Amino acid sequence: HCNFEYDFCGWKQDENDDFDWSLRTSSTARLSTGPATDHTLQEPFGHYIFIKSSFFQLPGQKARISSPVLSRRNKNCKVSEGVIIFYYHMYGAHIGSLIVYQRTTLKHERILLNLTGNQGNFWQRKALILPGNENEDFQVVFEGIAGKGPKDGIALDDLTFSREC
Repeated sequence: HCNFEYDFCGWKQDENDDFDWSLRTSSTARLSTGPATDHTLQEPFGHYIFIKSSFFQLPGQKARISSPVLSRRNKNCKVSEGVIIFYYHMYGAHIGSLIVYQRTTLKHERILLNLTGNQGNFWQRKALILPGNENEDFQVVFEGIAGKGPKDGIALDDLTFSREC
């Protein structure tokens, strides 16, 4: 489980992307960019990770962050499908996209979710099944794609894996 209150909890920024996810609070954010509070504490000083479109990112540029490697060698993970539960906030007229991948250690990527555009000015919960039909270890990757609006952004909080894996 990662609520981003202290750090990235072992999630790593990808090196082959265009920019990074930032750890931040709403109290340090500029007006009208991102959520008013984090999801965990429901407070302006609570932390989450965030990307925003700005003058530094061109529309279409990507920021990727990946989970620690999850092992399929665990017998419970082999026989059942794991789940990742997370909360996202995507608000703005020209918001980009959020794509969630399952990436094997051989770098094969399967899209689990693809959201584009304004999803509303509130935190939304999503649970995704992590298909378990392979014996290969894997990671979950969150990819945020910059949109056209300088005040539009994508936030993530409370990323939780089910116990099986």
